[in-house]
Amino acid sequence: MTPTRAASRHVTVLAPLLVALIAAFLTPGRASAASLQEVTGFGTNPGALRMFRYVPDGLPAGRPVVVALHGCTQNASGYGTGSGWLQLADRWGFSVVLPQQQTVNNASSCFNWFQTGDIARGQGEAASVAQMVDRQLADTSGDTSRVYVTGLSAGGAMTSVMMAAYPEKFASGGIAAGLPYGCAQAAGSPYVCMYVGATQTAKQWGDRVRAARPGFGGPWPTLVAFQGTADYTVKPVNMTDLMRQWTDVHGADQSADVSDTVAGYPHQVFRDAAGRAVVETYSITGMGHGQPVDPGSGSEQCGTAGAYVLDVNLCGAYRMGRAWGLG
Repeated sequence: MTPTRAASRHVTVLAPLLVALIAAFLTPGRASAASLQEVTGFGTNPGALRMFRYVPDGLPAGRPVVVALHGCTQNASGYGTGSGWLQLADRWGFSVVLPQQQTVNNASSCFNWFQTGDIARGQGEAASVAQMVDRQLADTSGDTSRVYVTGLSAGGAMTSVMMAAYPEKFASGGIAAGLPYGCAQAAGSPYVCMYVGATQTAKQWGDRVRAARPGFGGPWPTLVAFQGTADYTVKPVNMTDLMRQWTDVHGADQSADVSDTVAGYPHQVFRDAAGRAVVETYSITGMGHGQPVDPGSGSEQCGTAGAYVLDVNLCGAYRMGRAWGLG
């Protein structure tokens, strides 16, 4: 075959493919797949954090926003994918804000949940995350009444911070292997808080939250919490203390109104006087330190297993999202 004929034949074969590709990209409403994007200039950023976000293609105005805070040694991208939040954003239609710590702030890339200057309203990392929320709501015309914050480990502890210091911004929080607000100060050290826990009554825990936002009349964010029973980095007593803290803030008692199992794991629901679920806890039997996930394509599955992201046949992000009415 001569070069001219070969070229002619290739054009004949490729022409329909080229036409199809051009038509596909010109089809109204078609766009490239969404990807994680960094946002700069989102505010004064006193905590010197980085802001990443994920917005599904074609997301309409008025949709919810989820803030997802990674754990130590993790980053925004890895946590967003591993936890399942980006997968659920596509499935259910909401945007995700993913704050990222910098090693200049913390050598292990942990959010500084134990530093007084980073956990108070209007200061440090807490203020930086609050500014990210405001920017995301403005850019996506998001629903200000449906903003949620969640995180793992240090990110879970920072979730407590955001719920306490900026309660008006969040409808609910979701914490995996995290810590109650003010735990490092109550225990005298972050390590005592993590490995032993702090000795506080429910009221003392609640008072720490109320002091973070003096005069706030509510409603306070509700809480969904997950904890591995074999977690030796953040002891399970911390989820008990989270329950005590947030039931007290909501004026509820510390007796579960529902005690059952979900995917074989003990699950409890605590309701306020009006019967509203204000705290939910999942005790993941045998799980170590990490975010519970259930990789797969099933309707209740999400996440990708990895370091501190553990396949236990239950996806924490899915359970949080369902509790929040996202899907």
